[in-house]
Amino acid sequence: MEKPIIYQVFTRLFGANANKNVSNGTKKENGCGKMADFTGAALAEIKKLGATHIWYTGLIEHATKADYTQYGIQKDHPAVVKGNAGSPYAIKDYYDIDPDLATKVPERMKEFENLVMRTHKADLKMIIDFVPNHVARQYHSDAKPEGVKDLGEEDDTTTAFSPYNNFYYLPGTKFSPNFSLHDDEMGDYVESPAKVTGNDCFTSWVGQNDWYETVKLNYGVDYQGTNQLIFSPSTPTTWLMMRDILLFWAGKGIDGFRCDMAEMVPCDFWGWVIPQVKEKHPDLIFIAEVYNPHEYRNYIHRGHFDYLYDKVGLYDTIRTVMVGNNSATSITSAWQSVNDIQSHMLNFLENHDEQRIASKFFAGNAEKGKPALLVSALMNTNPMMVYFGQDLGEKGMYSEGFSGQDGRTTIFDYWTIDLIRRWRNNNKFDGSLLSKEEKDLQKYYTKVLNLCNSEKAIREGQFFDIMYVNQHEGMNEHRQFAFLRKKDKDLLLVIANFDDAPARSWVKIPAHAFECMDIPVSDKDYDCKDLLTGKKEKPQRLIPDGTLYVELPANGGKILKFKL
Repeated sequence: MEKPIIYQVFTRLFGANANKNVSNGTKKENGCGKMADFTGAALAEIKKLGATHIWYTGLIEHATKADYTQYGIQKDHPAVVKGNAGSPYAIKDYYDIDPDLATKVPERMKEFENLVMRTHKADLKMIIDFVPNHVARQYHSDAKPEGVKDLGEEDDTTTAFSPYNNFYYLPGTKFSPNFSLHDDEMGDYVESPAKVTGNDCFTSWVGQNDWYETVKLNYGVDYQGTNQLIFSPSTPTTWLMMRDILLFWAGKGIDGFRCDMAEMVPCDFWGWVIPQVKEKHPDLIFIAEVYNPHEYRNYIHRGHFDYLYDKVGLYDTIRTVMVGNNSATSITSAWQSVNDIQSHMLNFLENHDEQRIASKFFAGNAEKGKPALLVSALMNTNPMMVYFGQDLGEKGMYSEGFSGQDGRTTIFDYWTIDLIRRWRNNNKFDGSLLSKEEKDLQKYYTKVLNLCNSEKAIREGQFFDIMYVNQHEGMNEHRQFAFLRKKDKDLLLVIANFDDAPARSWVKIPAHAFECMDIPVSDKDYDCKDLLTGKKEKPQRLIPDGTLYVELPANGGKILKFKL
C-alpha cells in the first residue's frame, strides 16, 4: 500500500537556464527547458523529496507563437495565443508532444517515450495532462494515426448543435472578440462561423478574461436547447475520439491522467470512458479537477474517478488559517464535509493555478506553509501534491509577460525560475547555490513527505481529529491543530502551530479516541520522539481525557511517535 505523493512540475520551466530573463521574451531570448533535462540525477532528487508520482504539466502539443513550420507543424495565428509560449491548456494536437520540449523536434515522440522509461527507472509513476473540455482555436493534428479523423473535420458548420459535431457553432457570425485579431505577418485571424469559446461563452464576442484562445468540445449536450445529453441514435462522435486519445497515451506506458476541468465535461462520458480505459490498463489513475462539492460524489461513484481536487474545502480553508483570517478549528468541518469520500480527495497547497505561498498575494513567507504541510500531508491516507519550487520557497513574484505579476508561476511565457536554476546547478544538485533558509525548507518538506510512506500510521493508519476537546485555556485552538494517527502499536500525535511565535500547549487526548483507536490504558510512561527532528521527548503517560505538554516551534509543529 502506498500513499501517493505527486510532484507537479511545469515541464517547460524546469530546465530553463537563462541567467537573465526578458519580460515577454521569445524562446530565443529566454530559453526553454526540455524533456531531456529530467535526467536520472534530476529524477533521483525528486524521488528523494518523497515523491511517488510526477505530473509533467504541458507535454501535449499546444498553440504557440514559436514557428515550427519547417517540421510540418502548422503555425498558429498570434492573436489567438496567450503569451509567447502559449497555454498548455490550448491543445493543438492531441496526438503529439510539444516541440518546444524536444532536443530534436523530429524525434519528440521518441524523446517522450525515453522520458517515460527514465521516470519509471527512477521508481516514479508518470502522470500527464488530459484536456477534454476545450482545444486551441486552430486545432489541427499533424501527427494523428492513419485513418483517424481530425476534430471538426466532418462537422456540419451550418448548425449550432449536432451530437455528431465536435464543436459548437454560432452560424451567421464571425469570431469578434474585444481586441484586435490582426497580425502584421499573418494578417487577420478569421473564424466564420464562430465557434463557442472554451469557458462556455456562447457568443462570438468574448473578452480578454475569457478563454479566448480555446473552443469548447461538444460531448452531445444541447446547451442552447434542451440542455440534455443527446444520443441520437448512437454515442456522440467526440466520445469515441476522446476515448481513442486516452488509449493512445495509456499505450505509451504512462500511469495516470490529470483531467483538466473535468466537471465541464458530462459525468456520463467519464462513467463510460474510464472503465473502458481501465479494462486495458487497470492500474491507470484518473485525477479530476473539480470545484463543485455538489458534484464530488457524482464524479467518483458515477464517473469512476480515483481522485478529485480538494480545493474549495481543505485548500481554501487552510489558506485562510495560514494568513490569520480563520480559526484552525475550521479545518475540522473542511475534512468532515468529505469524510465519506476522503480517500478520493487530493490535497495540495500549491499548483499552477494557485498563488505561491511565499508570494505577497498569499502568505508572503514560505515558512507559513510548514504547519499547513503537516495537516495536508499527514491527516489521512489520501494523496498529497506539491508544486515544483514549493519546497524551496519559490515566491512567484516575477512579471514574466502575459501572466503579469500575480504570485503565480507563469504557464504562458518563456522564463527561467532562478530558484529552480540554482537548485539544479547544471544537474549537480549539490545545494551550493541555495541559501541556508532554502536548504532548511527543502529538508523540512523532504522529512514530512517521506514520512507519508515510511510511517505506516500515516500511510495506512486511522485518523482521529482531537480538536473538539482542545478548545481550552491550555491550547490556542485558533492557531493550533492536533490529530492522531494509529496503526498497530504505532501512535502518532501531530500538532501544527500556525502562529508566528513558539507555543506551549497542553493537548488533551479524549477517552473516545482510546476506544475508537484501541489505545491501551496503562499507568506507565511511554517513550516518544519527534519524527521531525528525530529527538527524544520527555516520556509521557497516555490517560483518557488526560493532557500532554508540548512545546511547539513557530510556524511548525511536532509529530510525536509513541510505541504502545
